[in-house]
Amino acid sequence: MDNSKFYITTPIYYSNDNPHLGHTGTTVFADVIARYKRSQNFDVFFLTGTDEHGEKLALTAEKAGKEPQIFVDEMAFRWQEYWRKLNISNNEFMRTSSAGHKQVAQELLQKLYDNGDIYKGVYKGIYCVGCEEFKAEKDLVDGKCPEHRPDQVQYREEENYFFRLSKYVPQVKKYMEENVFSVEPENKKNEMLARLNDEIRDLSASRQTVSWGIPLPFDNAQTTYVWIEALMNYYSATRFYENREDFWPASVHFLGKGNNWFHTVIWPALLIALDLPLPKRVYVHGYYNVEGKKMGKSLGNVISPQDLIDKYSVDGTRYLLCASMPYENDSDVSFKWFNEKYNSVLANGLGNLVSRVAKMAEGLEVSNNHIFNWDDFAIIVEKYNNFRLHEVTTEIEKLINEANTYLNEKSPWKKEGSEKEAILNNVILKILNISALLEPIMPETSLKIRDTFMNNKMPEILFQRIV
Repeated sequence: MDNSKFYITTPIYYSNDNPHLGHTGTTVFADVIARYKRSQNFDVFFLTGTDEHGEKLALTAEKAGKEPQIFVDEMAFRWQEYWRKLNISNNEFMRTSSAGHKQVAQELLQKLYDNGDIYKGVYKGIYCVGCEEFKAEKDLVDGKCPEHRPDQVQYREEENYFFRLSKYVPQVKKYMEENVFSVEPENKKNEMLARLNDEIRDLSASRQTVSWGIPLPFDNAQTTYVWIEALMNYYSATRFYENREDFWPASVHFLGKGNNWFHTVIWPALLIALDLPLPKRVYVHGYYNVEGKKMGKSLGNVISPQDLIDKYSVDGTRYLLCASMPYENDSDVSFKWFNEKYNSVLANGLGNLVSRVAKMAEGLEVSNNHIFNWDDFAIIVEKYNNFRLHEVTTEIEKLINEANTYLNEKSPWKKEGSEKEAILNNVILKILNISALLEPIMPETSLKIRDTFMNNKMPEILFQRIV
């Protein structure tokens, strides 16, 4: 992989429902990093998409009275519409029902089979339809999946093909410990290493009774386990999208903690078996809780991207997500918290600062030359490079406060002539630096601020205060 290339992925989201706060956060975080890397002159390939196969999705389509393909077509369109609204700058949108993905996935499956890493056997055990995953006893709480309703958990016995996961676990563990591929943050890495100390069974790689999926190339009577072919999308995207061949391996897989095992154990094991390079980094963030509780339809506390956009605007939403980013641990949010952060930082802080200075600078000889250098803000660069977007916003909030303090202390409204102009030029420089630092997070707002001071455009109110 060329060092000037940067390949970042979100998970391909399971498309049985609309996106919620968790999906939105992951996608916005990845977009911010992609935009930041472009500002550093990297050639960026940013991939997101939808996972469109599996039993759960087929059942959801059946309940909706639609054929699975029609259902996933509609859902893929809906997800793309949400990401367009949020100004997500992905280069491609992966759909696992596409012919190109199927072709590459079947090539990889055939190679695994030919190498003896896939074999036939019988599975007996607990299966969670919601997770689309066979469960060990240690994964259950009182015999139930902690992620899904009790009726989603079933005992099953069926003939499957298996991937020799146990064969590759020692190598995966060694590579993880040695940071051959980096799992971040450290606590998410330690969780996986602890789990790898347990006995790891081979992974069921096919389904005998699920027709909605990619048929095994060596046995068309069975379809591929959705998680195996879904993970392969990151590689297949570099094969069938034009001019993407040189982007593998991925620079970073960006995902929530529910996907940790699949991306840091199963996916590296598959890649080792296929003799393909491993991703350089896997970043695993925590979950969003709402007022101390896990989001759930039954609790009525699911927050959609549209809920946020309607209240806080697109850029306001992007900022609030980054400011509340779950890093090592889960993050607890509420509309009260969002309102307070929005008003204090965006409406009263940045928005009021821009408005005041623009009005005072009107008609004055104010320099519109601005050369921004990321090297002048090493702390914020370090935070961006390590995906600590919540800390990026904290550092930028300090700069906003410093600019407001400077303005109030110097009181240019009490000054005249060159002294007034010098003060305003200084504070405008501070604002333009803040704008450049914020551009990956709030691209439209950053453009409006630049237009205000470099193209002499009087600004609209950037952020209306929420009462």
